[in-house]
Amino acid sequence: MISRANQARNAPLGGFTLTDAIRPGRQSQLEPIEGYRIERFRDPVSRKRMPLLAVAASSERLFDLFIALLEPLGETVNMVLETSHGRSKDQHDDMCRSDIDLPVLISHLYDSEEMLLNDGCAGVAVLAQERAIEVQLDEHKLIYVYADDLKPFRRILKAHGIRRIDDMRLIAESEHVHLSTPELADEFNELCLRIGAGDLESAMTDENEWSGW
Repeated sequence: MISRANQARNAPLGGFTLTDAIRPGRQSQLEPIEGYRIERFRDPVSRKRMPLLAVAASSERLFDLFIALLEPLGETVNMVLETSHGRSKDQHDDMCRSDIDLPVLISHLYDSEEMLLNDGCAGVAVLAQERAIEVQLDEHKLIYVYADDLKPFRRILKAHGIRRIDDMRLIAESEHVHLSTPELADEFNELCLRIGAGDLESAMTDENEWSGW
């Protein structure tokens, strides 16, 4: 993963506005667009297959869309804050917090909205407690939804004007650059402290199993 200081503000690309977290590479021919596509995800450990929504949204409504997609998860959730600050390519650390009320979590996330949108080395995933459902805003500022039943999430996307585009390409699939700053890294650490998120080992249950799905 490439990380560098952010020196320039974002500019619209064909009506789609990127956050300050990521930019297409010099050789990229990709023009980002809003939309979603349906895929199948295979867990590398359990080998279980699960439907997956991959969603791209313009920066001005990306965060509100992410928050809206959390509603089907239930009143109490588990969450993971993901960071690649100070890590080599394709590596990251997971900071976990279990058993948090969704409204409390949403309040903390809104307090850190600017960091979560504009830090190309930070992401967040929210997991339902009793069902295999996950909603993730990743480092590329793409939203991924993992669930056996995608209908509630597709209704939310439709209500927000996000349409299905089966052949849509994502910025993560083309040459790109991640952007961050030391200040954003500090804000990420502050969010971990406020929310009580610790490393994965500290979030294990007595049976040595993460209490998410």
